Amino acid sequence: MQVYNECPVYGNGTVSLKRTAMTDAAELLKCYSDETAVPFFNSDNCDGDTFYYSTRERMEQAIRFWDMSYDNKYFVRWTVTLNSTGEKIGTVEMFRREADDAYNLYGLLRIDLQGKYETREVIEPILEIANHNFCTCFGVKHILTKAVPAARERILALEKTGYRPLGEKIMGYGSYFCRKGT
Repeated sequence: MQVYNECPVYGNGTVSLKRTAMTDAAELLKCYSDETAVPFFNSDNCDGDTFYYSTRERMEQAIRFWDMSYDNKYFVRWTVTLNSTGEKIGTVEMFRREADDAYNLYGLLRIDLQGKYETREVIEPILEIANHNFCTCFGVKHILTKAVPAARERILALEKTGYRPLGEKIMGYGSYFCRKGT
């Protein structure tokens, strides 16, 4: 997958996605220390990490792990920048699942945003970037993403951009949506 040779930068009128770097740590800490945002993060199958980080040191430790994961071709983590302000408001993670189940070779998308940006106006443009680029980029035909029932704005954005409730659990975890590629 080319994405691991040279990580693409994506953008539209609302947001830009650029591979997460250590220089993003201070601003990303606003997202990952936001207790109102953490319940919307997808920490399924993440060895107990809830993605709540209250110190810069812990945020930097996470970024080092994300860098190592990129170098080992496990997943890509992009920083989400709000174009109107230049503020780094969260991250997006994407990878191709390789598992012995019905969802083998599906893409898995994680979106972590500061609570105040958990809105359709921000999530829809992120999903548009994912929908237009990530299937090709990761060699998948379908994208899975999680939205807990309390994530009303996220669910509305998912439905508007072609995602549908999966209706079953993946590896014991529920609340997934799927968008079938073209």
